[in-house]
Amino acid sequence: MPGFDDIIGHDWIKEHYQRAIRQKKISHAYILSGEKGMGKKSLAYAFSLSLFCQQKEDKPCLCCPACKKILSNNHPDLIKVSHEKVSSIGVDDIREQINDTILIMPYSSSYKIYIVDEAEKMTVQAQNALLKTMEEPPGYAILFLLTTNPELFLPTILSRCVHLKLKPLKDSEIKKYLTKTLKISEDRADIYSTFARGNLGKAISIASSESFQVFYEEMMQLMKSIHSIDISEILEYIRKWKEEKTDIQECLNFIQMWYRDVLILKTTQKRELLIFKEEYAAIKIIGEKSNYIWLGKILDSINEAQMRLNSNVNMELALELMLLAMKEG
Repeated sequence: MPGFDDIIGHDWIKEHYQRAIRQKKISHAYILSGEKGMGKKSLAYAFSLSLFCQQKEDKPCLCCPACKKILSNNHPDLIKVSHEKVSSIGVDDIREQINDTILIMPYSSSYKIYIVDEAEKMTVQAQNALLKTMEEPPGYAILFLLTTNPELFLPTILSRCVHLKLKPLKDSEIKKYLTKTLKISEDRADIYSTFARGNLGKAISIASSESFQVFYEEMMQLMKSIHSIDISEILEYIRKWKEEKTDIQECLNFIQMWYRDVLILKTTQKRELLIFKEEYAAIKIIGEKSNYIWLGKILDSINEAQMRLNSNVNMELALELMLLAMKEG
C-alpha cells in the first residue's frame, strides 16, 4: 500500500490531492476512473494515508500509528465497501456499509473514508441510496468511487463528485519500473510495456504470467512459419484460438507489432527500435524477402480484420482472410 512517492506516474492527480490537503479543500466524493491495474486503489489509499497521517503534511510519513494502522489494513476510519455478489453491488450493501454507519463519528481521526471498488457494479437502486447520503454528507466523510466505466453512474452521482481520470503511463516509465524494480531484462521489458499499453498493473501481471509466455511462444512460432506452413495448419491455429477463448485482439496486436518491426528494420536497419529485439535475425530475413507494397498490404489486412471483428463479422472468417493474405505474400 504505497504513499504518493511510490506511485509511478499520475503526477497531476497526486498534485491535485496534495494541493487539496495543503489548502484544506477536501471534497466529499471522488471518482477515480481507469482500466483495471492502472493504480486507482493505490491513489485512493495514498490520499487516505496523507489525510490520516499524524504529521499533518501533504505526504504520509508511513511511520506514525495512524499510517501503520492503514498499512496493516487495520484503521477503523478507513472502510472498504464489500459485496457478496460478483456481478453487482446492491442497495443493501450501500445501506448497511455506508448509509447506516456514516453518521457515526470517526473513531481516531478527523476523517471517515469509504472506498467503493468496482463502483460501476452499483445497481440503480444502490446509486439512489448512496445519493441520499451524498446530498448531505457529514463534514468528516469522504467517499471514493473506483471504476473502469464511469458512464454507468447516474448523472446525479457524477455531478456530486470530483472526477479524476487516470491516463496511460509512458512505455518508458513502465520499462524503467520493470527493469529497475523487477530486474527484468531491457529486451523483455520492451515487450511487456508495449503489450501493457500504459497500464503498469497489466505489465507486472504479464511479466509474471505463465499463460502469457505460452501465448508469446505460440504467436512467435506462427509469425516465423506463416510463409511456409500449409492452409490446414493455419486453420488449426484459428480453431485452437476459438476453443481456448484466446483474446483475439491480443493476437492481432501481436501480429501488428511483428510486421511493424519488419517494416522498421527494413527502413532503418536499427535493432534498438524493435519491440521484438530478441528476434532480430528472423525479422531481418523476412524484411529482406519482402517489399514495401506487400508489407503495406499485410498491415491493411490486419486493420481490416480488426474492423470486421468490431462489426461482428464471423471471427474465423476474419482471421482466415487475414492469415491467408499474410501467407500469400
